[in-house]
Amino acid sequence: MKNKIVVIGSCNTDMVIKSERLPVPGETILGGTFLMNPGGKGANQAVAGSRLGGDVTFVCKIGNDLFGQQSIELYDEENINTDFVFKDNELPSGVALITVDGKGENCIVVAPGANSSLSKADVDLARPAIENADLLLMQLETPVETVTYAAEKAKRNGVKVILNPAPAPAQPLPAELLEQLYMIVPNKTEAQILSGVEVTDWESAHRAADKISAKGVSVVVITLGSMGTLVKDGDHYHEIPVPVKVDAVDTTAAGDTFCGALCVGITERMDLPDAVRFANMAAGISVTRMGAQASIPFRSEIESQLITKK
Repeated sequence: MKNKIVVIGSCNTDMVIKSERLPVPGETILGGTFLMNPGGKGANQAVAGSRLGGDVTFVCKIGNDLFGQQSIELYDEENINTDFVFKDNELPSGVALITVDGKGENCIVVAPGANSSLSKADVDLARPAIENADLLLMQLETPVETVTYAAEKAKRNGVKVILNPAPAPAQPLPAELLEQLYMIVPNKTEAQILSGVEVTDWESAHRAADKISAKGVSVVVITLGSMGTLVKDGDHYHEIPVPVKVDAVDTTAAGDTFCGALCVGITERMDLPDAVRFANMAAGISVTRMGAQASIPFRSEIESQLITKK
C-alpha cells in the first residue's frame, strides 16, 4: 500500500518566456519562445510526489476561473486527491511570469491571487486528510499563519512536517512554526537567509545547517545545485553529490521535484541519504527539460536510470 503525503501550498499557471539572456530593468528583448504551463510550488511538489509513487492529497485554493478549473482537471489526471482544493469566488487563480535564459537560470514574479486566501478554516476542512497522512509538506507561497497552523495540527497528530522555505522568507520564520518541523529543506540562498551564513561550499553549508538546526529543527537538508545536497540529521552529516552532471536547460521546479521525491523516499522507508539520492536523481532529470510540471519525471524514468547505473 502506498504511503500518504499531504501537500499544502500554491497552485499557479506559469507563463514562461525563454530567451538567450534575462533583461535588465527597462530593457525589451525580442526573439523569445512562449510556453504556458501549470505550476505553483505546492502543485509542483504534489505532482512530483504522485508521479514518483506517492499517495498524494493536495490542499490549495484556486479562483473561480478557467485557470483554476484546468488545474483541477490536471491534478485528477495525475492521480492526486483533489477533495480539498478550495475555490475563492473573489480572487483569481495564481499566476507566475517566468523568464528563462540560455543557461537555464530563471527570474520569476508571482501574482498569488487565491493562494493568499488559503486560511486556517480551509486547513480545518482538510483535517481528515492531514491527520491520516505520513507526511505533511508545505512551502511559503501561502500565508505563513496558515502554514504554522497546519504544522501545529499535523504534529499534534503524530504527522511529520516538512517545510521547503521557498520563496526565501522576507521576515524570520516564527519560532512556533520551526518548533513543529521534522525537516526543513532550503536551497543555499534560503539557507543563507535563515542562518546568516553565506553558503558557498560544503564547509559553509555545515555552518549554516548548524545555525538552522539550533532553531529547533532536527533534520536540515540544504540543496546546493550542481554540488549536491548536505544533510544534517541530529549530530550526523552526509555530503551527497549529484549522481551525474547534466546540462541544465531550465531549473524551474527542480527544487519542487526534489522535495516531492524526498517525501516519497521517506514514506517508502528509505534511509535518509538514499531518499536524498533518489531526490537528486529526480531533480537532475527535471533540469534537462523546459517547464515546471512538464519537467517532472515519472518513477519509471528513475528506475531506468538505476538499472543503467548497475
